[in-house]
Amino acid sequence: MLKPILETSHLLRQRKISPVELTRQCLAQIEKLNPTLNAFITITDDAALAQARDAEREIMNGRWRGPLHGVPLALKDLIDTAGVRTTAASAVFKDRIPTEDAEVVTRLKHAGAVLLGKQSLHEFAYGGSSVISYYGAVHNAWNPAYIAGGSSGGSATSVAAGLCYGAIGTDTSGSIREPAALCGVVGLKPTYGRVSAHGVIPLAPSLDHVGPIARSVTDVALMLQAIAGHDPRDKTSVNVPVSDYVTEITRSPQSFKIGIPRKFFYEDLDPEIASAVEQALDVLRAIGGQISETEIDIPTDRSLQTSESYAYHAGFVQRSPELYQPETLRRIRRGEEVTTAEVAQSRLDLQQRREKIAGIFASFDVLVTPTTAVPAPVLADLQQDPDQLRPRELLLLRNTHPVDVWGLPAISVPCGFTASGLPIGLQIIGPHWGESKVLQLARVYEESTTWHKLVPALAG
Repeated sequence: MLKPILETSHLLRQRKISPVELTRQCLAQIEKLNPTLNAFITITDDAALAQARDAEREIMNGRWRGPLHGVPLALKDLIDTAGVRTTAASAVFKDRIPTEDAEVVTRLKHAGAVLLGKQSLHEFAYGGSSVISYYGAVHNAWNPAYIAGGSSGGSATSVAAGLCYGAIGTDTSGSIREPAALCGVVGLKPTYGRVSAHGVIPLAPSLDHVGPIARSVTDVALMLQAIAGHDPRDKTSVNVPVSDYVTEITRSPQSFKIGIPRKFFYEDLDPEIASAVEQALDVLRAIGGQISETEIDIPTDRSLQTSESYAYHAGFVQRSPELYQPETLRRIRRGEEVTTAEVAQSRLDLQQRREKIAGIFASFDVLVTPTTAVPAPVLADLQQDPDQLRPRELLLLRNTHPVDVWGLPAISVPCGFTASGLPIGLQIIGPHWGESKVLQLARVYEESTTWHKLVPALAG
C-alpha cells in the first residue's frame, strides 16, 4: 500500500525514492484494479511520466518545490485540464478538451505534483452514488459489489485502493465527504470560497466547493495548503489569508468544545453507524473533548441547487437531451419549475443561513456528526430498482448537505466498519475559515485510533 504523502515527500527530497518509480507503481495499480473499480475515465500515462521525470530532475538539482513535489495525484473529471478531455462522466462532454487548466490544476502543477489522469464520477456531479455515468458505475474498493458514493466516487475509491496518493474532488451536497466515508478515507470540504472553482464544471455555483481526498488528515492538510487561496478570476473566491495548515495541525489543543446536534443528524441511523459514532465520541472525550448537545435549524431545501443546475444545462438540454443519462436529465429538468422569485428568495435565505450559523461557534469549537446515516448500498440493488436511487442518495447525503448550505469547512475521517466490512465516517464541522480547527481535532482523533491504517484487501 502507498505510504502517506508526508513520509513519501521526505523520501523524495532525500532522493531515496524516485517520482518516476512512484508514478509507475500507481500506473501499474491503475492497470490492475481499474477494470474492477472503474475509478478512472482518462489515464494520462505519458504526461504523468514526463511530469515525474521533470520532478526527478528538479529534486536532484536541489530545486525542491514542497511536499507535493513528485507525488502522484489525480483529478475528478469535471476539473478542466488543458489538452486533456474533461467529460463530467457524460456523453455531452465526451469529446470536450479544454484549452486552459482549472486554477486548482495550475496550483498543483506549481507545487510539482504528478497528475495521473481524470477520475470517474456521477454524471455532472448530480448524484451521491456514482451509479449514473456514461462510462459506467464506480465500485467500492472495500467490496466492489457496493457503491463508492458520489459524486466524487472515482476519487475516493482510487485513494482507498492505492491508485494515487490523493485526489481533488468537489462537494455541492456532500460529494467529497460522503464517498470518503463510504470508502474509508479522509475527505475535506473547505470553507466556501477557500479554494478556487475557476475551471471546474459547475453543479450549483452558490454551493460548489473544491477540496482534497487522501488517506490521512495530514495528507489532506498538505494538499489544501497547495490549492487554497484567493483567485480573482473566480467570483466566489474570497480573499482571506491562508493559514499554515500543516504546522497548525501539529499543535494539539488541550481541550475542544464539541457540539453534538442530535436532532436531525443523529436520527434514524443504521445501528452499526450509531454504535461506531458513539465510540468515536468516547474517544473524543478521552482526549479532552468537552461534549454537549445543541440544536440547530437545519436547511433541507434544494431549490437553489436545482435551479442553478438547470441554468447551466438549459442550452445543452435543448440541443441534445439524448446525450444525457435519463436520470440526470430528469433531475436537471426539475429546475424548470423553480421561479425567478423563488431563486431570489433562496439566495437571500442562503446568505442569511451562512451568517446565522456562525453564531453556534460562540459556544463550540466544532460540531461532530456521523458523515452518513447509512453505509454504502449494494450497487446492483440501485441499478435494478431505479426508483430507489434518488431516495437512497438523499439519505446518504442528508448529514453533509446542510454544511454546503452553511459554507462551513468539514472533514470526514474513518471511525469504524460494519460487520460486513464497510467503512463508517465521522464528520467534524468548523466555523468559517476554521479549517485549522477541523484538521486539528481530526488529526488528534486519527492518532488515537487505527481505522485509517486499514486498507482494502484488493489493494494489498
